Amino acid sequence: MDDTAALKKTPLHALHLSLGARMVPFAGYDMPVQYPTGVMKEHLQTRTAAGLFDVSHMGQVIIKAKSGQYEDVALALESLVPVDILGLAEGRQRYGFFTDENGGILDDLMITHLDDHLFVVVNAACKEADIAHLQKHLSDTCEITVLDRALIALQGPRAVEALAELWADVAAMKFMDVRHCRLHDVSCLVSRSGYSGEDGFEISIPADKAVDVTNRLLEHPDVEPIGLGARDSLRLEAGLCLYGNDIDTTTSPVEAAIEWGMQKARRTGGARAGGFPGADRILGELDKGATRKRVGLKPEGKAPVRGHAKLYADAEGKTEIGEVTSGGFGPSVEGPVAMGYVPVSHTAAGTQVYAEVRGKYLPVTVSALPFITPTYKR
Repeated sequence: MDDTAALKKTPLHALHLSLGARMVPFAGYDMPVQYPTGVMKEHLQTRTAAGLFDVSHMGQVIIKAKSGQYEDVALALESLVPVDILGLAEGRQRYGFFTDENGGILDDLMITHLDDHLFVVVNAACKEADIAHLQKHLSDTCEITVLDRALIALQGPRAVEALAELWADVAAMKFMDVRHCRLHDVSCLVSRSGYSGEDGFEISIPADKAVDVTNRLLEHPDVEPIGLGARDSLRLEAGLCLYGNDIDTTTSPVEAAIEWGMQKARRTGGARAGGFPGADRILGELDKGATRKRVGLKPEGKAPVRGHAKLYADAEGKTEIGEVTSGGFGPSVEGPVAMGYVPVSHTAAGTQVYAEVRGKYLPVTVSALPFITPTYKR
């Protein structure tokens, strides 16, 4: 039996095959992990020119208050995320996360204020659960509409030039701006954001027009298709979390060092402090500190240290102190990079810890994140 038959396909699936992609199962979809050039070249292509990623497996959702008022939908979603959505300007996007009653993270998401409603993008692996969560808690006051659209990301220093050939006004956008536009005569929604640490864009496209718009962008000499392999090494160098690896229901936003995603209005003393699941724990950790934190890790030598490797305070492996959550080779850093959780006593940059790899304890240095300098256009 063909195992791939049960996997879902994005609107760009046939295009990936025609481009020679190696396909793998990911979050229930048949997705390109790499193209013939390979992960290393795809990674460097994105850092130096532009890379195009299919992220259509992610969930795209419109949330609109039945009253038709933006204020009502903003306050409704604020009951599920510790983010200031009421203060989010029209045409702007914010990073956020669903929390649970224990202060853990159910998923992270992007939230955009469009006219009188919200447009949110959730992770592929969590999208069914996220949509059910929204419907359970918000459907009394809000309409929740799941969109059947493609989503592509165009990332890298040449992304703006490539996209400007289809829409000149794109150059005026700043990081986290979101605009409706016509690309190749197709109505699209473009945000200046991404998951690579580079300047770039995410483009929501009607499913039946996705191949046309994508091919048009791939015609640009600076744009190459990029698979999930390089997507992972790019986000790891940029110090960005992957849900299910670096954040989940066992990690709080403060432990995960993503409390920058919580604005003043939702913190203790703010205009709408608390009022989200797990607020007691999360606000308590903001005030008093968490006992552990997510940090960058740089293994010595050239061998990567992978996720789930245990971390120890000593070279003999006697005192276990934490765990690596993501790790691999960083092509731009030209060496192995990783992230993981350590006690706050071990979070200072330069602290030496030891990772267990195949029965040996390899020295690893705690490092500031990100490992590269992001190029977002603020």
